[in-house]
Formats: sequence, C-alpha cells, structure tokens
Amino acid sequence: MTLNFDLWVDRSHSDSVKWNKYNNQDVIPLWVADTDFTSPPQVIKELQQRVAEGVFGYGSTPPELTELVVSRMADRYSWAIQPEWIVWLPGLVCGLNVAVRANVAQHETSLMPMPIYPPFMQAAQSEGRQFNSIPVKEQQQRRVADFAAAESQLDGSEKLLMLCNPYNPGGTVYKREELLEQQAFARRHNLVVCSDEIHCDLILEPGLQHIPFASLNSDAEQRSITLLAPSKTFNLAGLGASMAIIPNPQLRKKFLETSEGIVPHVNILAYVAATAAYRDGEEWLSAQLDYLRGNRELITARINAMPGLRMLPPEGTYLGWIDASALPVQDPYRFFVEAGVGFSGGAAFGAPGFVRINFGCQRALLEKAMDRMETALHALER
Repeated sequence: MTLNFDLWVDRSHSDSVKWNKYNNQDVIPLWVADTDFTSPPQVIKELQQRVAEGVFGYGSTPPELTELVVSRMADRYSWAIQPEWIVWLPGLVCGLNVAVRANVAQHETSLMPMPIYPPFMQAAQSEGRQFNSIPVKEQQQRRVADFAAAESQLDGSEKLLMLCNPYNPGGTVYKREELLEQQAFARRHNLVVCSDEIHCDLILEPGLQHIPFASLNSDAEQRSITLLAPSKTFNLAGLGASMAIIPNPQLRKKFLETSEGIVPHVNILAYVAATAAYRDGEEWLSAQLDYLRGNRELITARINAMPGLRMLPPEGTYLGWIDASALPVQDPYRFFVEAGVGFSGGAAFGAPGFVRINFGCQRALLEKAMDRMETALHALER
C-alpha cells in the first residue's frame, strides 16, 4: 500500500469547519482537532460501497465492530472488556455531557485538571452545575495534574473526576504511577471517573504506552466511564462514531437512562467507517504516526527557537501547547491570526497566555506557518 501524507486535499471551499473559520482570509488553520490527511483507503472503499446501496435507513451496531473493539482493547492495551460494557455514541462530547448529568446533581460539582479541552468545562457547567479545577504543573518536561495541591480545595460536593489521557492540551501520556495517584484520589473522595482517551492510539514518544484508567485495577474499573473513538486516530471526526466503555452495571444503567431521548443513534456510515478502520487501518496508522513524529520534531525545534515562545514536545496527540505568555502582546491568539496563522486560543482552555497548534497537516503547510510566525515575531523586536 502506497500512503502519501504529503498529499494536498484542498478543503478551503468545502464544508470543513476547520478551513471555513478563516474563509477568504490568508490564514493557515491549525486549530480544531481534525487532520488534513485522507482516511485509510479501506475506509473510503467501504463507505463508497455502502453509499452505492442507496438505502440509508436506521442501522444497528455491526457485531464485527463490537468484536474488533473488544480484541483491540485486549491486544493494544491489555484491557479485557466485555461487549455489554460498550455504549455507542454519536460523538465523544455528548458522552462528557451525559457523564456529568448522570453523576452530578445540580448542587454538586465536577473536578478536572486545568487548562483543559473546552467541552469539559461546558459539560461540567450544564444546567447551572459548577466545577473545581486541579492545577497542572510542569514536571520533568511534562505537564501533569497536581492532585496533592487539589486536596485542600475540596468541599465534599465533588462527585465526578474528569480526566483526559493523553492530555489535551499538552500531550502528556500519563504513566502507571501517575494514573494510580489519580485512582487513589478518586477512591479517597468516592468519585466516579470519566476518562477521555480519544487520542489513545496517537502515542508519539518512543517507549511510551497508553494505559486505560479502567485497566489499573478493580476499583478503577468499577468507578470508570472511558470515552473512546476512532475519530482522531483515523480522521473520521465528521462521521461521529464514539463509545463509552462502562464496566459497572449501575453506572452504565444511569448513563443509558440519562442518554434516552436526547442522544441520537450513531450514523450508519460512521459504523461502516469505524469497522473498516479498526479492521484494516493499522498500516495506515503506523505511517501516520511516523509522519506526525516528523511534524512534531519540526515544530518543537522551530517554535523553541522563536523569541518569546516555549513548547514542550507532546508525548501523544497531534496537538502542541505553546506558551506565549512572554510575548509583548495582549492576545497571542489574535497576534498570530494577524500574522496569518490560526491556532486555538488558550483562553478557551483556561490559559490566555497560550495557544494550541494542530500539527496534523501536510509538512509544507506547517513549514509555511512556522515561517509566518518567525516573521511576525522578529517584527516585534524591531
């Protein structure tokens, strides 16, 4: 199979959310987390075959897909799950919202590391609910949640701990001892744990391995809701096939009851794509990871050589977290947009001095963005 991740697909005049944000502006979009890579060939082929049938009625989860997920969790992550633990969803964000509504009353609170992917905060504040933040510290060139510092902030209203591994933003892939600290914290305070692990297949740092929170031990398993999807792995985000894996039958029952009537069924084409990706996408995934590692090396070297910027190399995901707080500008996001580079603004994550870069794109485009950044930053020094 010949795979070319330098292949240019012009999305500028399509329905792409990523590219439409700066429509008719000379701004390179490096923000929302989808990539500019074509999906695995077998995914495209099987979608074309399904569309050719011409009938698009209601569908159900293909048994093959369930089997693929069960075997994938065992083979890749040494996590033995049961088919009945899987709850299929039309997107991971709705899973965050259901997890909050199922486990947190309106007078209770959620906990989460900060900064964090914005839908975490939005979900935690649904219907007037509140959340408390766990500070994130830098430790040995990695950003990790500081659970010891969070202990003094608790008031007993906390019911749900919302985690993100690999961490978005920041790209940290949590180690076993760090996950065990999270689990011990949750156990001490009797918290349900909702763990967003959507980037679990995108591990860039050699020698690291994703460890599902729920796989740690029986206590972690029974208090966990794990959110997963093939969407980031295989660039299927617009199709919407995600899942919650919930071992505890009581937690799963509450999750399903809360979903009823407000969470739609998964799109039939999403099921086709997910099945094909999980069955036949490994060669494509391996090639994508090699390409992303090259992109990571490029931006880590170039950004850290720019005046006023600092970025720790992300261990996982295709998202970099750039500290721009030393720049003599009021709004780093706006500064870079005016320079022709569209990042995600850090304010939405709870860190206004930062921006997030999506480096899941063609390397030539990334080089162009780096050049624009350098030009703008050197102009500041004049």
